Amino acid sequence: MSERRYMISGGGTGGHIYPAIAIAEELKGRHPEAEFLFVGAKDKMEMTKVPEAGFEIEGLWISGIQRKLSLSNLMFPFKLMSSMLKARTLLKRFKPNVVVGTGGYASGPLLKMASILKIPTLIQEQNAYAGITNKWLAEEAQSICVAYEGMEQFFPKEKVVFTGNPIRKDLLEVRSKREAGLKHFQLDSNKKTVLIVGGSLGSQRINELIAGQLSWFEAENLQVLWQCGKLYYDRYAALETESVKVLKFISNMDLAYAVADVIISRAGAGAVSELSLVGKPVLFIPSPNVAEDHQTKNAKSIEDKEAAVMLREKDLDDKFEPVFKNLIQDIELQKKLSKNILTLAKPLATKAIADEVERLENAVR
Repeated sequence: MSERRYMISGGGTGGHIYPAIAIAEELKGRHPEAEFLFVGAKDKMEMTKVPEAGFEIEGLWISGIQRKLSLSNLMFPFKLMSSMLKARTLLKRFKPNVVVGTGGYASGPLLKMASILKIPTLIQEQNAYAGITNKWLAEEAQSICVAYEGMEQFFPKEKVVFTGNPIRKDLLEVRSKREAGLKHFQLDSNKKTVLIVGGSLGSQRINELIAGQLSWFEAENLQVLWQCGKLYYDRYAALETESVKVLKFISNMDLAYAVADVIISRAGAGAVSELSLVGKPVLFIPSPNVAEDHQTKNAKSIEDKEAAVMLREKDLDDKFEPVFKNLIQDIELQKKLSKNILTLAKPLATKAIADEVERLENAVR
């Protein structure tokens, strides 16, 4: 068994999974002999995405509490107890030096049990508004890496480390990949490209918007690269044409960002961090259906710095066409947004978080 062993938990959406994988890859690059074990929620997307990245994962029987009364809510105490017990078994067996949580259902029981067993824990909070799970874990965590200033309102000040959000290495330089991206997605180099990203699972409201605007995009001589999500693919696949590419999921996000002239996106923390690094003009449409409305807070913090444009879902019917037309036609606005959003990027975030993991590890050696 290697001297260096790390357990990492993050899941439910790409916004929790990819930061977890990025941290693991940074640590593995530093310590090729290190061992890693991911812990996720059974039946969630981490159970496939983590093995695809080359890491082992175990699943817990855990889910979130629904907003309305349901059988799932009645089962929650049993799921939590089951997950705590399995987490204890995994921790005892694997004996990690440090346990890292990037959010998602499984990180709660794993990090709570790690704290009970006196194993150092690190929380990575991606949003401008802290989630319930991370607030629950904060008192016992040794370190809390954050992406926004002012997070002391949620966490003990002495534990907060301002790092930014972890980013996949393939996104660190996308501008040189435009030609490769055009070829990969079979796009026309003479047309402007609108990239639509409704989150890793897709967005019903954004998909409805785009479906209704395709003829307008065509009239404006725009081509569309549209990640609609696997839940919606069957509904929208038939809308694909030479200038409209409809995809369940985009694995090569570096190439997608490289070909984009303007991006329409949700405002999850992972998306915001990636788009800051990419530096393209962005229209954020935050989801209103998330805890504490944190996507609106994320997008507003970027809009306030004149680094992106934001439209709330309730305003889409009236405002989308004039707002987007102004964005796609105003070259000076595009330049300003690109320049300003790049200043918010934290390209060394993954390195800073790995440094913090090593600091915790060395403290107990």
